[in-house]
Amino acid sequence: MKVIDRIRETSETLFSFELLPPLKGHSIERLYAAIDPLMEFNPMNINITYHQHEVEYRTIKGKLVEKRVVRKRPGTVAISAAIKYKYGITVVPHLICGGFTREETENALIDLHYLGMNNLLALRGDPPRGEKRFIPEEDGHAHAIDLVKQIVDMNRGIYVEQGLVNVLSTDFSVAVAGYPEKHHEAPNMTSDLHYLKEKVDAGADYIVTQMFFDNRKYFDFVDMCRNLGINVPIIPGLKPITFLNDFHLLPQTFSIDLPDALAKELEKCKDTPSARQVGIEWAIMQSKELKSAGVPVLHYYSLGISDNIQAIARAVF
Repeated sequence: MKVIDRIRETSETLFSFELLPPLKGHSIERLYAAIDPLMEFNPMNINITYHQHEVEYRTIKGKLVEKRVVRKRPGTVAISAAIKYKYGITVVPHLICGGFTREETENALIDLHYLGMNNLLALRGDPPRGEKRFIPEEDGHAHAIDLVKQIVDMNRGIYVEQGLVNVLSTDFSVAVAGYPEKHHEAPNMTSDLHYLKEKVDAGADYIVTQMFFDNRKYFDFVDMCRNLGINVPIIPGLKPITFLNDFHLLPQTFSIDLPDALAKELEKCKDTPSARQVGIEWAIMQSKELKSAGVPVLHYYSLGISDNIQAIARAVF
């Protein structure tokens, strides 16, 4: 079932969460162990993230530079299919621009369509670790809107390679990301919202936000979107504090602010268990307020750790 259709058919706030594929060499049983405790809450869907391979450059004999992959994750298509057919649940694979040509993207879309997965989250993706600028592959997409357009074209039966015979029109529903505190590369919120509207106008069905810890940021973001004519559902994405170093790492990595009240509580924490409990309590407070406001879905970023998400969901759903 399409996520957008499920949202439209109910007035209740639904539950969903996101998983990070395991590193190459790890068993998929790790993912199942993270999913199992959350199935009691009848999740609408599970999102599966995608990350570029991590590479490093080594100097050989003081002259040549060798590019070497140092961290790999198993394919999102295979993992999404395994989860879909084990649990009988809607899966939303992430597709990114980075690391793919248009033809490779098309091949991934063909595989996903063949496997009966018709929900996607289209993202540009981050630069590889250690690099500041995003550089697309040759004949790849530079922006998420280009990826959205390719997906919409395939829904119309338009493929990269011209003249294919017996092509099928796909039936993908595509979501895009929104940033309540703006994307860190955007010069200002006005510019960021302009590009978001372009993605929606190109065919995106709904928006999932980056994490935020101040609900006012989300409510203001929704108001700005509506004033600009962006009328698709906007799903809040929540990431509970999980580790003690999240206090510093999350603001630095995602260019977001922590509210003073949350920061003060985290400053009292001496270890990860106490920080995690603060994170659970804060996320419960956020979730209850958002649910009372009638948000369509509460989407949780789990990063493969589900005990805290389970505690939050028990208090909210």
